Amino acid sequence: MGRDFAVIGLGRFGGSICKELSREGMEVLAIDRDENKVNEFRDIAAHAVIADSTDEIVLKELGIRNIDHVIVAIGDNIQASMLTTLMLKELGIKKITVKAQNDYHEKILNKIGADHVIHPERDMGKRIAHNIISNNILDYIELSDDHSVVEVKAGSKMSGQTLTELDVRAHYGCNIVAIKRGKDVIVSPVATEAIKESDILIVIGADKDITRFEKNLVLED
Repeated sequence: MGRDFAVIGLGRFGGSICKELSREGMEVLAIDRDENKVNEFRDIAAHAVIADSTDEIVLKELGIRNIDHVIVAIGDNIQASMLTTLMLKELGIKKITVKAQNDYHEKILNKIGADHVIHPERDMGKRIAHNIISNNILDYIELSDDHSVVEVKAGSKMSGQTLTELDVRAHYGCNIVAIKRGKDVIVSPVATEAIKESDILIVIGADKDITRFEKNLVLED
């Protein structure tokens, strides 16, 4: 029986992922040791089961090998998180995403084969810090240690100028890949597109280049 996703660990983080995937029409297998947590998701996920994810026999009985993407969102039990990840890898799961508790945990998860490691507390901290530093930054997504995608308010300095006139790539080394204008989103805007003061720009590039772009073109004097 094929399923799209499995979420192991139904705490705040795993529960929110399970709800959102289910809301988007995905078939989700929700797994947790806690009966109360599982009961909360019986009417949300396609399947919700009480199970110990560190038991390989149990994982096999659940048909976990038929699932393409497993999200390991186990709470404070780092050992259970690592053991579960290792067994999923040995069972041949195509994609494994794991929540890390700290940097050490993240390093181990990468070594044992996790495809994607999420560090929600750290990542959220960085996002909030960027929002605090600048009122112009509406959102911040880290792509790597030194590259990001940000949403920034265009501001009056850029108003009326076309992308050709601004030449952001040549001057600052980053790229405006989309423009949010009201309810519309202009993807890969043409060079002749003129910026409006109310626009929200989606900018991708190295952090240092985005910072220069923001200081020179976005921040008001």
